[in-house]
Amino acid sequence: MRINLTKKDLINQIYMQLGFSKLVTENLINDFLSTVILNLKEEKKLKLSGFGTFSIRRKKSRVGRNPKTRESKVISSRDVVLFKPSKEFKEFINNKNER
Repeated sequence: MRINLTKKDLINQIYMQLGFSKLVTENLINDFLSTVILNLKEEKKLKLSGFGTFSIRRKKSRVGRNPKTRESKVISSRDVVLFKPSKEFKEFINNKNER
C-alpha cells in the first residue's frame, strides 16, 4: 500500500472517475489547491465542510540544538499550518479501521 499520494496520482484517479481529459483534471486540481492556499493566507483559517479546518499559527523563536554536534542555534519565529479533522472525517476513518 502506498503512503504518498502525488499530484499526478490524484490527477489520474480523478481522470479515471470523471472522464475529463488529463489537462482539464490537472487544471481543476491546481485551481482548487491555489484557492485553498490563497484563502488560508488571507483569512488565516479555512474550513472545508465535512473534511476539516486548516489554520495558521505563529511559532515563537526558540533555541534549538543540533543533536549530532550539540551546537545551539536560534530557530527564528515562523508561521505553521495546523489541520484539525472534522467530526465526520474522524468517524469515517474510525469506521474504515473496524473492518
